[in-house]
Amino acid sequence: MQPNGQPLPLIRRIAAKEVALFFASPIAYLFLATFVAVTLFIFFWGEAFFSRNIADVRPMFEWMPLLLIFLTSTLTMRLWSEERRTGTLEHVLTQPVPLWHFVVGKFVGCLLLLAIALTITLPLPMSVSLMGDLDWGPVWAGYLATFLLGAAYLSIGLFVSARSDNQIVSLISAVALSGLFYLVGTNTITDFFGNQAGEWLRALGTGSRFDAITRGVIDFRDLYYYLSMIAVFLALNTFVLEKERWATQQVTPHHQAWRAVTGLLLANAIGANLWLGQINSIRLDATEGDQYSISEATTGYLNQLQEPLLVRGYFSSKTHPLLAPLVPQLRDLIEEYEVAGNGKVRVEFVDPVANPELEEEANQKYGIQPVPFQVADRYQASIVSSYFNVLVQYGDEHQVLGFRDLIEVKARSEADIDVQLRNPEHDLTRAIKKVLNSYQAGGNLFDTVKSELVFNGYISNESALPEKLVDFKKTINKVLDKLKADAHGRFTVNFIDPDADGGKVGQQIAQDFGFKPMATSLLSKDRFYFYMTLANQEEQTVQIPLGDMSEGSFERNLEAGIKRFASGFTKTVALVAPQMPGYNPYGMGGGAKFTQLEQFLGDELNIKREDLSDGRVSGDADILLLASPKDLDEKQLFAIDQFLMQGGTVIAATSPYSASLSNRSLSLQKQNSGLQDWLAHHGLSIEDKIVMDPQNAAFPVPVTRNVGGFQFQEMRMLDYPYFIDVRGKGLNQDIAITADLPQTTVAWASPIKIDEEKQDGRKVTELLRSSAGAWLSSSMDIMPKITRDGLSAFTPEGKQGSHLLGIISAGRFSSYFADKESPLLTKDDKAEEATGEEAENAKDDQASEPKQTTVSSVISRSPESARIVLFSSNDFLRDQVIRMAGSSTGSEYLNNLQLLANTVDWSLEDAGLLSIRSRGHFNRTLPPMEHDVQLFWEYLNYGMAIFALGIIAIVQRQRKRARDNRYLALLAN
Repeated sequence: MQPNGQPLPLIRRIAAKEVALFFASPIAYLFLATFVAVTLFIFFWGEAFFSRNIADVRPMFEWMPLLLIFLTSTLTMRLWSEERRTGTLEHVLTQPVPLWHFVVGKFVGCLLLLAIALTITLPLPMSVSLMGDLDWGPVWAGYLATFLLGAAYLSIGLFVSARSDNQIVSLISAVALSGLFYLVGTNTITDFFGNQAGEWLRALGTGSRFDAITRGVIDFRDLYYYLSMIAVFLALNTFVLEKERWATQQVTPHHQAWRAVTGLLLANAIGANLWLGQINSIRLDATEGDQYSISEATTGYLNQLQEPLLVRGYFSSKTHPLLAPLVPQLRDLIEEYEVAGNGKVRVEFVDPVANPELEEEANQKYGIQPVPFQVADRYQASIVSSYFNVLVQYGDEHQVLGFRDLIEVKARSEADIDVQLRNPEHDLTRAIKKVLNSYQAGGNLFDTVKSELVFNGYISNESALPEKLVDFKKTINKVLDKLKADAHGRFTVNFIDPDADGGKVGQQIAQDFGFKPMATSLLSKDRFYFYMTLANQEEQTVQIPLGDMSEGSFERNLEAGIKRFASGFTKTVALVAPQMPGYNPYGMGGGAKFTQLEQFLGDELNIKREDLSDGRVSGDADILLLASPKDLDEKQLFAIDQFLMQGGTVIAATSPYSASLSNRSLSLQKQNSGLQDWLAHHGLSIEDKIVMDPQNAAFPVPVTRNVGGFQFQEMRMLDYPYFIDVRGKGLNQDIAITADLPQTTVAWASPIKIDEEKQDGRKVTELLRSSAGAWLSSSMDIMPKITRDGLSAFTPEGKQGSHLLGIISAGRFSSYFADKESPLLTKDDKAEEATGEEAENAKDDQASEPKQTTVSSVISRSPESARIVLFSSNDFLRDQVIRMAGSSTGSEYLNNLQLLANTVDWSLEDAGLLSIRSRGHFNRTLPPMEHDVQLFWEYLNYGMAIFALGIIAIVQRQRKRARDNRYLALLAN
């Protein structure tokens, strides 16, 4: 002993002694083996890891607060009880050494044993990382939380052990006390109280404190809570032993000092926890991409605020048990918005039931209504109407988010449901962006334009213009004069005659923009110019289309052009997709539907259905999206071509095949998009075959089983090579569209071929690729095939290799119609081609019909800003396919929609929400695996645990042999 020496050598010897005593018995290995076996069993069987289909180890940590109660209680039950029972405690108490040395020594020994037990579980996250894309941040945070929680339980166990001389009593008491701390913060207790009281209880619970860290958020308040608990119970342990040293029951100054110091320690620990509970900014987000932190994108939108933004949370004190734990998480995030807003964001939390005036306002002004939930306990079931809403208000604009907008549900069965906040920052920031854009749209356009704009009208002399265009020019001047007054000197107007000065300007705009002379009909010999552009100081140019040549149409088109140079306006996507009559709630049959795509994009953008039948794309369209185009005629193709020539972005999801799905059949048929020749002109083609990939998503197949004469139909998830699972190397990590996307499922896709010679210097970027094991098929039979063993009967055929499924071609394009007349022009003098009575009838018809002036030409070249984004599948954005992909994962499937939304944002050069859109708890799915492969990984973990126990046994044996040799050497001397 070292009476007045340094405590570390003594603490080290005591810790080593406890570890040696633990491993002196085979029970130690049985105990460790039981712990790791229970952990792995719960992970693979209790939580159904492969059925859960998420690449994380959170289920293991979710059970740790319970498992650690029994682990730590077993480790500590004999430490002081055995000393007391055998009489060696008196020896310890009579040593001239502070008792805290012995307490800390035993505690450190237990910590080493806890660390060994946790180390044995490390192969589990390692194997998950090999199977899928594991985020290691929450894993290390989980181990830190587990270690600190275990240390807190150990301190409780040591304190209880010091109060008893019976190991069993010590075990039961430690389990009870540790279990009480765990239960305090669980839903079983908090459901009896309101939100505020429930949050206080969750702040006291060891398990509820544990949840945030296992999510990947290292909150220093939680760390301090565990450290303070350790300090308190170690101090109580020391105080209990110190009292046994006291020779008299009379109160002495020494006794008072011990009681005072112990009491002050307890009071300070409690007070510091209460004080830290008011601070929510001392935390570290350990997740990849800072999933639980305010991003730069959100900060950017908050910096645009010119007046206070209100974010109000409506949360009922009594709500569904699955939603209750989400309330504090959402409150913490909303409060971070207040901090990041630098005084521009006002945050409020209310319980509408307790405040009738606010409830009436919520119901009548904002349309917020309570949602009925069924709540059941052991005695009764009841219906509770509760609020779970967030209001975002800016000026006179507001958005409301309900629980359906905020949560994500993963269901493996009716009784096994996992509910998490889906992507709260994205949802809140999206709402802020929307109210901000709506508010700014009602103000002066030029308030959000950072540079000066120039309007250039390349218009021929009035003597060369048709009468209708002469009148239209006057309308244009009227609108421009009004706009110049609003711009306060930042808007310049120029009218230029391209025919002047020998036509030099006409030659220049033909070279720069592909502008060619216009005509009103094919037979007319009159040619003229009537083009309008907007340009800024960075030489970005946008063409203003003619539209229907009315004042309202020109004003809308001009405002749409100005908004392309401005920030803070909601962009417009022109969607060309099949419109199927009728509604099928199951999304089966009736042709392709894209309702979910429209809703998903519509949360952030204006979605406008476009039929292109007039040969033009709406002037306010920022993006043209072709979803499963079919039989496009020449006029529609011309509209697409000229939109591209104006510098627009065309996103096309198309292939030579389309699937037909119904409740009882699945077939594949050819589909003519009308885009083949147009794409080939630009050096892109889609091969007339189907890609099949061994790396694929599951397909839900109804299977009928006969059990005891009764037939049951169940859904079986079957490997289906037509559902290509694109992940990892198949997603281009160098472009924001796919860099943060965990996975996407491309259904019934065909390979894209690129003709490099026709690219003419354009930049081609690959987006999606199949795996290297994919093969091609020309068979139209796409029905799932099952062997007698219930496995997929599809086998690779022919040459295997990776195939391109998505690309971007960007740069200067030449028009498909460059050497052709505009399809919009017709032979207006039909009477000249007829004879006799036909001619007279034709003239009469023309006289009776109001004369419509069609002005058109072909823009032969595009600016550098033009892009074609091509995905080689008609079906991967369909509602039916999205639902089937969701049924295989047990949750709402959004990856395909996120891919498309990322593409739109990237095309609009709006990266605000793109960086945070793909976050989500259930996004990191496992790659498809056969049952044998799943068994391999499971048994491998059991084997690694046995191997780790063997290593520990060998190390302990070597250490024991070394100790015995040293002891024999001492005896020999």
